[in-house]
Amino acid sequence: GEIDLILLVENQLAKALSASGPLPEPRRSRVSRRVKSFPVTPRVTRVLPRGNWQDESGEVVEPAPPHFLPQPTPAEGTRLTRLDLANWLTSADNPLAARTFANQVWKLFFGAGLAPVVDDLGSQGDWPSHPELLDWLAADFRDGWDVKQLIRTVVLSATYRQSATARPELRERDPQGRLFAQQTPRRLEAEFVRDNALFIAGLLNDEIGGPSAHPYQPPGYYAPLQFPDREYQADTDERQWRRGVYAHWQRTFLQPMLANFDAPSREECTAARGNSNTPQQALTLLNDPSFVEAARVLAQTLLAGKSRTAAQRLDEAFLRAVGRPASASEQRALQEFRLAPLASFP
Repeated sequence: GEIDLILLVENQLAKALSASGPLPEPRRSRVSRRVKSFPVTPRVTRVLPRGNWQDESGEVVEPAPPHFLPQPTPAEGTRLTRLDLANWLTSADNPLAARTFANQVWKLFFGAGLAPVVDDLGSQGDWPSHPELLDWLAADFRDGWDVKQLIRTVVLSATYRQSATARPELRERDPQGRLFAQQTPRRLEAEFVRDNALFIAGLLNDEIGGPSAHPYQPPGYYAPLQFPDREYQADTDERQWRRGVYAHWQRTFLQPMLANFDAPSREECTAARGNSNTPQQALTLLNDPSFVEAARVLAQTLLAGKSRTAAQRLDEAFLRAVGRPASASEQRALQEFRLAPLASFP
């Protein structure tokens, strides 16, 4: 029957793959895990007298935004839900949600927002450098709430595609880069650092949703945690290469690689991260198993590819990592770096 035919094809494919040797890239699953929720009776919420959660004499309150803001109207006989909150946040009467998100996306690609204080966008923050542009991006985004379209609009703009080479005439006129007259060199955020290395190597698992992944981390890192003692087990399948946003951490014990690259703890919302430049970051890139594994797989891919000479492989690696061919000086520097260790082995 059909099942026997499928099994026969799978067995033949498995034999063909095993005969061709190990693959440099892991097989990735794109099947998302879904969680089904069920309605329950909401618990009674009261005002806590003097903050005492054991005192149940306080007034019973219902979900609602602050009284000085426009109020959503629930259906008769019901109370407001999270869906009502989402509709209220994205309603036509509230332009702040679209402006805030458009400003965050701009900061993601330029290193600074059109309104520089991204965590205080309003009457207390700095005025946007280009208010009409921010309004246009927000209005266009609100027409469908299409995140991909917003990102596409930004990255295809002439402003984003400018060179990051410093221009002497802008040093005095625009030292803070508020005019966006050139692209801004900037560091990737912690999760993107690891994701970028895995993507270059062809390892990144882009599955969306599901439980947390457990990337590599030093043994004994959870030793101070007790009641009960915890033994961390890193994933050994394709979940190891999931995106950094899915990385597991235990309360205040931030995943070490993310911590070294300035990822904040999740105890409170952080709209703007700090950036540092420390020796620990270089050591992480050299020694963390995730990056060592990515480098090994990239090397295997280059050796198994169509490039036959060392110069061709360097060009291919540079193109995959940087997105452009290496210049003559960069090619010479890479060749010298490659040949230096070989001198130690006659």
